[in-house]
Amino acid sequence: MSAVKLALIQMRSGVDPERNLDDAEALIREAAAAGANFVLTPETTTLVQKDAERLFEHIHTPEVEPAIVRFADLADSLGIDILIGSMALRGGAPVDGRERAVNRAHLFGPDGALKATYDKIHMFDVALGGGETYSESTNYAAGDRAVLTEAAGGRLGLTICYDVRFAALYRRLAKAGAQMIAVPSAFTRPTGRAHWETLLRARAIETGSFILAPAQGGKHEDGRKTWGRSMVIGPWGEIIAAFDHDEPGVLHAEIDLDEVEAARSRIPSLSNDREFTGP
Repeated sequence: MSAVKLALIQMRSGVDPERNLDDAEALIREAAAAGANFVLTPETTTLVQKDAERLFEHIHTPEVEPAIVRFADLADSLGIDILIGSMALRGGAPVDGRERAVNRAHLFGPDGALKATYDKIHMFDVALGGGETYSESTNYAAGDRAVLTEAAGGRLGLTICYDVRFAALYRRLAKAGAQMIAVPSAFTRPTGRAHWETLLRARAIETGSFILAPAQGGKHEDGRKTWGRSMVIGPWGEIIAAFDHDEPGVLHAEIDLDEVEAARSRIPSLSNDREFTGP
């Protein structure tokens, strides 16, 4: 058995990065104390702030971002892998002279080394109705590179939130060898209620991978409302662990990576591609 003891951190990050760091650290320490060797936090772990001016007042370039140092030290002290689902950083390509950030995931190893980063590729630019609109590309530059790395002895693909609607990214990661795919998220309540579980299970079934989805949940200080319901989905599409609420907490699960090969052998869709023409 190739076992991984996971912990997904569900948060309700606010507008104060220092308080968010304290909250994240406390939950990560709780998870590690309970035996987790791989801990994942949600999208926008360090700051949820929709006001652009206030956002840029509180974020830094990677070279001077204190959260990176703090999480690296935490991973080292606990001796575990930690995926910070994402944090906003300065340094995105500007548009028309307007500064933009990047929405970047960070994977720290048990020695505190930064093992991988991933910039969110797909920007959430939508109008949900009822006056609720989002335009991530206004403040964030999109990434352009899929990332496969290693965590807790398994191969890990990195994605973030809205990426989950773009199945080609997940298929590419699985074909490259991903056994686990992280989907740290801050899903809105309307889209979460309608699509969260369905999309996560679909990506698991299509790729024969474990889907690890830590989430933001509840009403945030900037007014945003997120869905919560963090989930771990198995490669056969089964729900292994899930929260049924939007409150902060730690979701534990133990997974067997050998189940990935078993699922892919039963349904070898990753190797059954055919070229086609049209329309």
